Amino acid sequence: MNRTSILRAHAIFMSPATMVAVAIVLPPLLYVLFTSVHGPVLSLAAFDAVLTSRLFRQTLGTTILVAGFSSLLSLLLGFIVALHLARQPAQRRAFLMILVLLPFWTSVLVKCFAFTVILGRDGIVNTFLSWIFRTKVQLPLMFNMVSLLIGMTNYLIPLVVLSVLASLLAIDGALYRAASIMGAKPARIFWTITLPMSLPGVFAGLLSIFVMSLGAFIVPSLLGGPQDQMLSNLVNFYNRDVLDWPKASAISVVLFGMTIIFAAPLALWRRRKV
Repeated sequence: MNRTSILRAHAIFMSPATMVAVAIVLPPLLYVLFTSVHGPVLSLAAFDAVLTSRLFRQTLGTTILVAGFSSLLSLLLGFIVALHLARQPAQRRAFLMILVLLPFWTSVLVKCFAFTVILGRDGIVNTFLSWIFRTKVQLPLMFNMVSLLIGMTNYLIPLVVLSVLASLLAIDGALYRAASIMGAKPARIFWTITLPMSLPGVFAGLLSIFVMSLGAFIVPSLLGGPQDQMLSNLVNFYNRDVLDWPKASAISVVLFGMTIIFAAPLALWRRRKV
């Protein structure tokens, strides 16, 4: 099949789901956009107030920082897990994949409360350290950047594993055998074969989790401190506490625009792969 036929087939099969998604998602998005410019007259005053606000700029910086660091940590840990899974027999890999996906099937709300037990001042980590050092240890691991990054990484790792594992399993095993016959060491095989050929999955996984991180709400609400709140939390603040819906809508539009900007490279890359 040529490229045109493949695209036509995709369009036919995806059109019903696309129409349903548009019917559900588009009206609320249009309403948010209208609210962001609504007033006595249509204007961009809400956007001007938001973009010049110090609170918005600080929250925007925190959002990008948390999304970036949590995505990199998730990619590093997820790549190691995916590499281990790729080297396992099919049956064992299927069982291990269940273990990888099990946390993903658990509510993020439940996992956040579990981290309060693990990372609290009298939690499992501090209790264990107190037992080792024979003294009271109360490291501040909760309601700060540490707990926020741990919670975000725990939430994102399964998505990275799925993306990277698909690329690793697509690598022809004959390449590894040929490299071994030629005398290449495991480290050289990794840097010259495994890593370069897994870059499509790495790229797709990194962009996917970064886009998801931008809109995180529950994890920063429960595990982050007041200074670690993200744009979605700022939307909730203007919407529920201040009751300033134009500003809340303006921030939502900005956040949606950021998502589109970062998701566009992923969509273009996938389209070229078809």
